[in-house]
Amino acid sequence: MKSKKINPINPVNHKMNWFQQFLMVCSGSNIHILRKTPSEWNKFAGIGGIVLFTAVFATLSAGYAMYTVFEDLWISVGFGVLWGLMIFNLDRYIVSSIKKTGTVWNQILMAIPRLILATFLGIIISKPLELKIFEKEVNKQLNTIIQRNKTQLQAEMNNRIMQQSGPFETEKKQINAKILEYQKAYDSASVELEKEILGKPSGLTSGKVGFGSNAKRKSELKEQRRLDLENYQKQMQPRLQYLVKEISKVYTNIETERNKTETFEDKFNGFAARLQALDELGKNSAIMATAAMFIMGLFIALEISPVLVKLISTVGPYDHLLEKTENDFRLYSKEKIEKGNAATDWRIEDFKDQLRKTNDSGDGFSQ
Repeated sequence: MKSKKINPINPVNHKMNWFQQFLMVCSGSNIHILRKTPSEWNKFAGIGGIVLFTAVFATLSAGYAMYTVFEDLWISVGFGVLWGLMIFNLDRYIVSSIKKTGTVWNQILMAIPRLILATFLGIIISKPLELKIFEKEVNKQLNTIIQRNKTQLQAEMNNRIMQQSGPFETEKKQINAKILEYQKAYDSASVELEKEILGKPSGLTSGKVGFGSNAKRKSELKEQRRLDLENYQKQMQPRLQYLVKEISKVYTNIETERNKTETFEDKFNGFAARLQALDELGKNSAIMATAAMFIMGLFIALEISPVLVKLISTVGPYDHLLEKTENDFRLYSKEKIEKGNAATDWRIEDFKDQLRKTNDSGDGFSQ
């Protein structure tokens, strides 16, 4: 009795379920060739699963990042799905473009740019998810940054107030100082008159009680000092009102600007602001920096793992069949090109023969 010969590339009793097929499509492999190599199904299904989960994480990451920017659920979901599909397609291409049939050195050279790209994608995916994981700490740090910015803003506004109102304040102080001088002169004359009337001896009084000639002169001096004070106050009153108005205008304008700026500061919670808060948390806390580094490392490892799996795995039946299929197409293409070139050469030679016969018979073109 003859034993049944089994074709190794057409195995029997192996059926691929829909989920396996879906994961293999995610891996970027040729599903028609994989059907002929059941021993490779688990490997490529695993690679496809990693690519799929990377795309899911990318979708969540981009969706959260967009929500912090637009604060709109549907925009965030739409952009997140679009970004996830792009990462999914890019990862499939990165994995499928690595061939296992070349030399080890060629495989490494082929994998290096793909590993760099995968690392970059891992960093991009990890950052928004880090912000979500450390959301409470980031919100607290954001409040600290906002208060710090407000304090800095207040200092800048105070400096601008001093610069803009400085000349008016200086002139106002000079006028008030002059008024104070007139007031002191008047007060001094009043005191001297009182001492002269009461007869209190001093270097400037006669020491006689009553309103004598000295008291009369001091009374006239007092009146003159009062008139000087009132005249100067009356003269400077419009200027003082103008200076006070200009100073008030400076304070009002800068206060209005400060209120507007503080309104923007209170909304300082966008994606870039959260990245700044996360960066400051890492600088201020070694634990936070370590945790963020491990999370980023996790996503980088997740992103580059399909490439590494393809790189370190041994050459399997799928790789041989893929190489054979591609080689068959190359040979077929080369054969068609050679046949086409040969047919073209034959037609050219045939045309030349006909042309020579025509010339030899004297019909047609003459030399």
